[in-house]
Amino acid sequence: MSDILRYSIDELSALYRAKKLAVRDVVDAYLARIDEAEPSIKAFLAVFPDEARARAAELDERGHDGSILYGVPVAVKDNICTRGAATTCASKILERYRPPYDATVVERLRLSGAVILGKTNLDEFAMGSSCENSAFQATRNPWDTERAPGGSSGGSAAAVASGMALAALGSDTGGSIRQPAALCGVAGLKGTYGRVSRYGLVAFASSLDQIGPLARGVRDAARVMEAIAGHDPNDATTIPEPAPALSADLDKGLDGLRLAVPAGLDRWRMDEPVREIVLQTVARLAEEGMKPETVELPGMETSIASYYVLANAEASSNLARYDGVKYGYRAGSGALAEMYERTRGEGFGEEVKRRILLGTYVLSSGYYDAYYGKAQRVQALIREQFRAVFRKFDLVMLPTSPTPAFRLGERLADPIAMYLSDIFTTPANIAGFPAISVPAGLSPDGLPIGMQLFAGWGRESVLLRGACGLERVFRFRERFPGPAAGGGRLS
Repeated sequence: MSDILRYSIDELSALYRAKKLAVRDVVDAYLARIDEAEPSIKAFLAVFPDEARARAAELDERGHDGSILYGVPVAVKDNICTRGAATTCASKILERYRPPYDATVVERLRLSGAVILGKTNLDEFAMGSSCENSAFQATRNPWDTERAPGGSSGGSAAAVASGMALAALGSDTGGSIRQPAALCGVAGLKGTYGRVSRYGLVAFASSLDQIGPLARGVRDAARVMEAIAGHDPNDATTIPEPAPALSADLDKGLDGLRLAVPAGLDRWRMDEPVREIVLQTVARLAEEGMKPETVELPGMETSIASYYVLANAEASSNLARYDGVKYGYRAGSGALAEMYERTRGEGFGEEVKRRILLGTYVLSSGYYDAYYGKAQRVQALIREQFRAVFRKFDLVMLPTSPTPAFRLGERLADPIAMYLSDIFTTPANIAGFPAISVPAGLSPDGLPIGMQLFAGWGRESVLLRGACGLERVFRFRERFPGPAAGGGRLS
C-alpha cells in the first residue's frame, strides 16, 4: 500500500498504461489509508467506498483511454455540488441538502477519469482560516494533530498531506486553497478569475470565489487544473476561450523569468521561521544566478481590508437565500418572522453570523459609499497597480502565510488575528490573477512553510513553470517526506 500512495499522477498513468497496476488496487490502497488516518485527522465529511470501487471496476474494464486523470483518487471540498450526495458546506443549515446535479468541475473530473473518494471538511461556507468553524468537526494538521490545517480548504489540504487522496479540489476566496496548502506542506493553485467554472460551487463571495487543486506537487496540480479549466456556458464569468496547455513548459524552470520580491518585508508581521525561509530562498536563487529584484508591492496594506469589506458584503447577499423556506434547515412552525429568525439563528455558526452582520452593515444606507464603494475603488486601484508590476516582471514571490500552523483553538477568540492569516494571499483574489503556494521548508518545530508565486492575468503556464523551478530549489518532498510517506507526526 505504501508504494502505491507515493506515486504521482504521471507515474500512476504510466503504470496503468503498462498494465502493471489496476485502478481497484489503487483505490483500495487509498480507502485503507482513509480507514487508518481519518480517525485522527478528520479531513472528510463523507467517504464513498462503494461508489469509488464501482468506478474503479468500470475504469479497469475499459482500460486506459488517455484521459488525463485516469484512475486518480481525488477528494472534493464539501461546498462543491455532487449529484445525490450531501453538499453541506459544513453547515447545519445545509446538513440534509442533496444537489440534483454535479458542479462543472465534478463533471470534468469524472470525464477525465478521476475516482472521487469523498467530500472534505471546511470552515462553514468557506469562512475561516483554520477549518475549526465547521458545524460537524475540526480537522487536524497531519504534521502535528494538535495544530490547525488552515482553511477554509483545510480538509482537502489535510487529505492530500496525509496520503488519503492523491489530489483534491478546494475553493479560494481570499487564500483558502493556498494558506492550508502552506500549513500542510502541499501545493495549492488558484487560477486567473474565470479560468475554472464556479457552476455548482456554493457561493460565498461570487466576485472572488475560485475553485482550484491541491496536490503533493506542482506537476500534479497542473494536471488537475488542465482537467477542470476552460469555458463553461453555465458560468458567464468564465473566460470565453479554451484553457491553455499548462504542462508543456514545466521543465523550463525559472531560467529567463523576471522574478520580484516585495521591498521592505520587515513592514509586515511574520514569524521568524517564515522570514528565514524567505531570506534563504532569495539567497539561494541569487547563488544560482536568478537574483530576484525588489519591488514595492501595491495593495499589501489595503488588500486585506478591502477584501473583508467586499467578501462580507457579498456573503450577506448570497446567504440571504437560507431562510428556511426554499431549502435546507427550517426551525419553528409559527409566524414567518419567527421562523426566519430561528432558522438562521440555529442554522448558522458564529463566524458566519459575524460576517453576515459585517456585510449587512457595510451595505446599509449611510455606510454603502463609505465602506463598500470605497473598497470597490481600492480593488480597482490594486488591480491596475499589479498590472503595472507584471509589465516589468513575470513573477512575484512572497510568503504564503505569516506563520506556520497554529494550535487548534489558539485564534478562535481573536477574529482579527485569524483574518490576518490571509494578509499575503488576498491580493491575488482582489486583482483576479493566478497564484500558487509551494512547500518550501520546515520551521524548527517541524511544521511546513510555504512560498507563494503570483503571475499576470491569464499566465498560469508561466506561474506553473516558475513553481516547478522553485520546487526543484526547495526539494521539499525529497528532504521532508511528510505524513503521506510515513514521516511527520501523524498519529
